[in-house]
Amino acid sequence: MAEQVSLLIVDDEQVVRDSLKNWFTQEGYQVETASGAMEALDKLPEFSFDIVLLDIKMPGMDGIELQRRLKEIDQQLVVIIMTAYASVDTAVSALKQGAYDYIIKPIDPDDLSRLVRNAVMQRRLLRENLRLKEEITSLIYMDQMIGESPQMQEIFRLIQTVADTDTTVMIQGPSGTGKELVARAIHVNSKRRYFPIIAINCGALPDTLVESELFGHERGAFTGAQYRRKGKLELAHKGTIFFDEIGNIGLKTQMDLLRVIETKQFTRLGGNQIIDADFRIISATNSNLEEAVKEGTFREDLYYRLNVFNIQLPSLKERPADIPLLVSHFVQKYATAMNKPFSGVDQEAMEMLTNHSWPGNVRELQNAVERAIVVGSPPLVTVNDFPFTINGKLVATPSADSDKVLTLEEVEKRHIQFAINKTGGNISQVAQLLDVDRATIYNKIKKYGLRA
Repeated sequence: MAEQVSLLIVDDEQVVRDSLKNWFTQEGYQVETASGAMEALDKLPEFSFDIVLLDIKMPGMDGIELQRRLKEIDQQLVVIIMTAYASVDTAVSALKQGAYDYIIKPIDPDDLSRLVRNAVMQRRLLRENLRLKEEITSLIYMDQMIGESPQMQEIFRLIQTVADTDTTVMIQGPSGTGKELVARAIHVNSKRRYFPIIAINCGALPDTLVESELFGHERGAFTGAQYRRKGKLELAHKGTIFFDEIGNIGLKTQMDLLRVIETKQFTRLGGNQIIDADFRIISATNSNLEEAVKEGTFREDLYYRLNVFNIQLPSLKERPADIPLLVSHFVQKYATAMNKPFSGVDQEAMEMLTNHSWPGNVRELQNAVERAIVVGSPPLVTVNDFPFTINGKLVATPSADSDKVLTLEEVEKRHIQFAINKTGGNISQVAQLLDVDRATIYNKIKKYGLRA
């Protein structure tokens, strides 16, 4: 450990500098010394120090002022104060300004060595923690946002523009376009990234439960409230709260939420304690809130509070150029999760996926690929692994080549395979769908070599 640690010893007494340098050099540290503040400041750009051992009482600039300047240059620098008994109060003042610890002269080298080792371990833990946070942030962002189309490049630009502010954001777009993913991308690229993002699905809760979910409650606040419970707003302190399907909350909850936004405070249900609200709000909806405002089902003042920065997500049909990228990503994701050696999809399947309308957008595509990995056989996913329905009826996938006319046997083969895939290999259900007996299905499976 010591071989990788660099120390700077700053003391106006040469005997102190020399003795400490010899001690720590023998322990394997890289050691430099300085007789005063100016010499220390001159050495700082030349060497990358981990720890500074700093005497308080020195002619010229004292140790307290030198510590302040050192911290301005390198916030992560660990400073240990060396002081006499008469200067303990000054050393405590240095601790308040960011010093790691202090030691009283005359110095016991063993005590100082232990102090330095502890400081080194803390510094390394802080660096490792920061590295892991940055790595996790990178992984989250990369996993969530995929697309090279002009529409998605504009979305990326908007995310980067708004992320490092505290501006309230509203995300609009059809279901399945990834509104929550955009919200999380904004959060992990913001200064609040190391605090939680709390999501609440407003469409999944009745009005009677939304208030309790948002504000929490005290014991006895209502029937069944046996314990105090923190609400989503309290859990999101210092972080972000994401309201999914915000258009579904009732007028009373809208009024309560507006009050929180205006005052930055709230109380739990059944309680009197005022709780400060420090969080960023991101909301999402697939409904037309402007129409809801006109109809009187959504408060106009709340709408304008929430719709400060608007991001409109395109449907998947509007960005077909991103489909191959998404397909490749989902194939890799689910093939790895299921330990199946798929390398991708064949050309016919990719053309079919690109030309599909995808009414369920990215979510539908993701589910389709996941199912294809479940039923398919490596190394490539084929068209037969993607059964689709039209008006609720099972249909075979058309040929990717519009000029190619399939034989009746090929049409029958594909249609039966789709039925098998659709039912998960349940032969009785296949026979019922195709209106034939089970023996016929078994014969066709054998004839065409189908996967049951």
